[in-house]
Amino acid sequence: MSTILIKAATVVNENQQYIADILVKDGLIDKIASNIDVTADKVINAEGLHLLPGAIDDQVHFREPGLTHKANIHSESRAAVAGGITSFMEMPNTVPNALTQQLLEDKYAIAANNSLANYSFFMGASNNNLDEVLRTDIKNVCGIKVFMGSSTGNMLVDNPATLEQLFAQSPMLIATHCEDEATIQSNLAHYKQLMGDNIPVRLHPKIRSEEACYLSSSMAVALAKKHNTRLHILHISTEKETHLFDNKTPLKDKRITAEACVHHLWFSNKDYETKGNLIKWNPAIKTENDRDGILAAVLDGRIDVIATDHAPHTIEEKALPYLQAPSGGPLVQHALPAMLELYHHGKITLEQIAEKMAHNVAICFEMEKRGFIREGYFADLVLVDLHKPWQVNKDNILYKCKWSPFEGTTFRSAIKHTIVSGNLAWSDGKFVSEVAGKRLSFVR
Repeated sequence: MSTILIKAATVVNENQQYIADILVKDGLIDKIASNIDVTADKVINAEGLHLLPGAIDDQVHFREPGLTHKANIHSESRAAVAGGITSFMEMPNTVPNALTQQLLEDKYAIAANNSLANYSFFMGASNNNLDEVLRTDIKNVCGIKVFMGSSTGNMLVDNPATLEQLFAQSPMLIATHCEDEATIQSNLAHYKQLMGDNIPVRLHPKIRSEEACYLSSSMAVALAKKHNTRLHILHISTEKETHLFDNKTPLKDKRITAEACVHHLWFSNKDYETKGNLIKWNPAIKTENDRDGILAAVLDGRIDVIATDHAPHTIEEKALPYLQAPSGGPLVQHALPAMLELYHHGKITLEQIAEKMAHNVAICFEMEKRGFIREGYFADLVLVDLHKPWQVNKDNILYKCKWSPFEGTTFRSAIKHTIVSGNLAWSDGKFVSEVAGKRLSFVR
């Protein structure tokens, strides 16, 4: 593997900024110093650039196997790397659902050949696969995914006895999608009675409501406290839910953690008028008060990580009427630029972006030698130019679905170089290598 010498980067890491050289060797960060004078295969002049740990996205849907007309591991991992995301954790609601150890390993086999980013895959839970779930290898799989709301796919776990057993017996982190299905169906029936099938998308947050989210999240928290389960609640979408979480306990000691997603930090219900189904996600994007409350919880430590819930569909699927259009949208290429835009708006610091998109994800999932710029750690690095404006358009969108809810947005910051496990993969607006990333491992 080639050596890379990064010169004079402004390093953003572990709540500090400083200028340093970084030597990458054999896939690892070999040395960090004020001046490194060695011969390297590749020298990157990083003067004026900021070096962050590569972002780790703990929630993506890359649609392979079974839904590859929307996306696949190769296409979406490339988009992630172009966006400064060097590692991802992918969800089990592909087709077939990853509900057995064999089906789970089938996905790892695809990624080993096709993923430009580092990768891990969640084991899926259903109402009747507890024995399979309990066979999951805690050192080589990121976690167990439980849909406590039907969302996309057919993996709703709504049997109380199954939930009790999962929370009581899981040997590893359980990640949950929390929306109460009975509340959603009741709200949907109400609006169908009023409007028939002509429900506008602006009512999506009324159907998948604050109450639906809070009922389910609070139940998950109660179950986790009862059984001392390691619980991670995904995509918090309401201000009310943020008060379920603790910011007094050090992250490494927390048993219950939470995630915010970029779309819930950027958009509000006012955007349905112009974006329509393009911002139809589950859980729904809600009010400005919810958006601002989620950001406040990110900043004060109640919410621990920022992710994407990248979930692409074709533009034809999104163009269907509200009740038929699927929920979810593509985000991995634009998540870090969007967060850097919030930095430019004075809403978050660069140190907090590194913390929430890299450090804390590594801590939450007990990842082995990832998420920090440290000697001896894997060289997952992203160099960003904070002053290189660019506009999102069809020509530069890399998702297989070829659209983005950020289309037309001008970001002030650009991803200059992305290094994945010591391999320079993206540089100056193009891919320079197709070397596969590595399977993530966990110290548990």
